[in-house]
Amino acid sequence: MPYSPRETVEKTGFSLDTLRYYERIGLLDGIDRTAGGQRLFTDDDLDWLGVLRCLRDTGMPIARMRRYAELARDGDVTFTERAELLEGHDRDIEQKIADLREEQARIKEKIGWYRGELARMASADAQAPA
Repeated sequence: MPYSPRETVEKTGFSLDTLRYYERIGLLDGIDRTAGGQRLFTDDDLDWLGVLRCLRDTGMPIARMRRYAELARDGDVTFTERAELLEGHDRDIEQKIADLREEQARIKEKIGWYRGELARMASADAQAPA
C-alpha cells in the first residue's frame, strides 16, 4: 500500500523537509511518484526510514549513514562491510554511554551535596531559638 508524504510523516515522525533532504542526499532511493510528481512511500520505505531513525537517534553521522545506504543498495555482497560499519557504530554508542555514566555520577554527587546542605540547613533552622 503506498503512503502519501503526509501519511509517511505521521507514521515515521520525520518532517517532510527531512524526507526530501534524505532523498536528495541519497539516504532514500527509488521513491515512487505519482503522475503528478508526488512521492509515494511503500512499507519497505517506512522500514528503511525506521533504520535511518535508529542510526540518527544513536548519533551516527550523516556521512556514515550515506555509506551504509550505499552499501545496502549494493546488495548481499556488502553484508560484511555493513556489519563492520554497524559494529563500529555500536562501539561509539558504548563509549557515549560510558561517558554519560561518568557525567551522571558527577551529577549524582552534586545532588547528594545539595541534599546534604538542605538537611544541614533544616537541622540548623530546627535548632535555632524561636
